[in-house]
Amino acid sequence: MHVEMSALVELTNEKGIPLEQLIQAIEVGVLTAYNQTDEAKRHAHAVLDRESGEIQILIPQFNEIGEKIGDEQDMPEGFSRVATSTARQVIKMKMRETNDASIVAEFTANVGDVISGVVHQGRDPKMILVNLGRFEGRIPPQEQVPGEVYNHGDRIKCFVVEVKQGLKGPEIMLSRSHPALVKQLFALEVPEINDRIVEIMAVAREAGHRTKIAVRSHRAGVSPKGSLIGPMGARARAVMDELHGEKIDIVDWSEDPATFVGHSLAPAKVASVQITDLAGRSAKVVVPDYQLSLAIGKDGQNARLAARLTGWRIDIHPDNPIEA
Repeated sequence: MHVEMSALVELTNEKGIPLEQLIQAIEVGVLTAYNQTDEAKRHAHAVLDRESGEIQILIPQFNEIGEKIGDEQDMPEGFSRVATSTARQVIKMKMRETNDASIVAEFTANVGDVISGVVHQGRDPKMILVNLGRFEGRIPPQEQVPGEVYNHGDRIKCFVVEVKQGLKGPEIMLSRSHPALVKQLFALEVPEINDRIVEIMAVAREAGHRTKIAVRSHRAGVSPKGSLIGPMGARARAVMDELHGEKIDIVDWSEDPATFVGHSLAPAKVASVQITDLAGRSAKVVVPDYQLSLAIGKDGQNARLAARLTGWRIDIHPDNPIEA
């Protein structure tokens, strides 16, 4: 049984694996294979000679009083071939583990960011595979946008939700429906966000339909909404195009709850906002009669997203009192 040590040293240097760690893994693998043979003896241990590359199975020898007096080599018939094959498997496994670990480490740094890839077809039609270069990410059904079509070869941007080591290798979970995807897409388009001049304070999203974003400026004279909209609406349009036409409402954030609640119902115009329960975060909003349906939105969507964006319970009323 023999391992080419020069090749092993070169391999460990290339992959960044400690040589001693790989040698110990080979010894454990060979000993496990030996113990599975019918001729296996007790107290055996495998030793890989660091100079010659020879792998030996050694059985400790004891005298009458139980003192160890040496080792005896054991070599069951045909085991040399098994040991060599086992050593190769261990080396391949360690190389794969190292490669997987580097992928996990690389993509873990991207968790919470947007990454670009190409849609691939897989065996499971419900699971969307995205080629990220060195590896594939997956968009599970719960992270897909209802009604969005993912065609083979399409280039898409996804939000990196989670990276972990799975049973069959690294698993990179991506999302197209995560609210933070919209936030990160704007960060790619708006230099003022990366320069910390403009900050996205909150996002509420119903993927595939509508998103509300609350923004603020940290520099006087800089319009936060204008920064996200961009010249001729180019920045907001680029994000909407990536989201296949999903509508986006950009509103001004405010430290004052009443003001923020009023802004959150855009594009509806608000007549007044009254904080009815500060502790319970409840507010009463009065809107002009003709703005009531716009403020509530189709199936209550606008009011629902506004409540989610602000974290407040919003009761919307028309400005004309109902006469008894």
